[in-house]
Amino acid sequence: MTTASSRRSDRRISPVFLGIAAVTAVSGWAVWTDFAANIRIAVFLFVTGAWIVSLCLHEYAHARTALHSGDISIGAKGYLTLNPLKYTHALLSIVLPVIFVILGGIGLPGGAVFIERHRIQGRWRHSLISAAGPLTNVLFALVCTAPFWLNALSGVPTGFRYALGFLALLQITAAILNFLPVPGLDGYGVVEPWLSYKFRRQVEPFAPYGLLAVFVLLFFIPEVNAAFFDLIHTILRGLGVSELDSYCGRDLFSFWTTRNEFVCGPVGQ
Repeated sequence: MTTASSRRSDRRISPVFLGIAAVTAVSGWAVWTDFAANIRIAVFLFVTGAWIVSLCLHEYAHARTALHSGDISIGAKGYLTLNPLKYTHALLSIVLPVIFVILGGIGLPGGAVFIERHRIQGRWRHSLISAAGPLTNVLFALVCTAPFWLNALSGVPTGFRYALGFLALLQITAAILNFLPVPGLDGYGVVEPWLSYKFRRQVEPFAPYGLLAVFVLLFFIPEVNAAFFDLIHTILRGLGVSELDSYCGRDLFSFWTTRNEFVCGPVGQ
């Protein structure tokens, strides 16, 4: 029997998410105030924490939109608690995206929440559910870049500015990759309801390999990689974030490498 108290618990923010948000806030404060003994570790914790928070919000947006579209099973699955451990594939949703940020400095799309699509009526609703996640990344990117496009960088510490620049790059890459109309990605989920049943059945077996195909193209074909990041930096420049900002943010984030002070200059202690 489902009670009112159990329904409330289905929506109560998870302590796991609150802990991640707290680490993000404290490390962000340490970057801003230059309190940390090693600002690069503080930047790493701040960007990684904020990235995980954005992944949780991405999946929450899918789940919340599905709930309001007719899938009343969402709450019982724990998706509304923002707990990343409740996702269908925590490895795909959280672990792999974080690893790709560490290794390649790219916002890899996360895994999935399981939505019972048969409960949802109307093609527009199905498309909106798929679009809700990457739209969250777009909103997150706008928040990260607000000091840049509002010309409000006066008084913002250099290290924090660089961290925001790199975090914005991650959000833009995640949004663009997610919106690709490739089976297995959210972009395909947006257009899928409008395709013929026959075509969807033919494409369905390839869905598990869509992200892998994108990965291969992006990392092993230099021309595709160059075109992709040219697009990313064009968007970032439109939002006031220079390539130097995002590059130096990644330079600070990668605390295990030697800093390029010749390009980025000294930051912090």
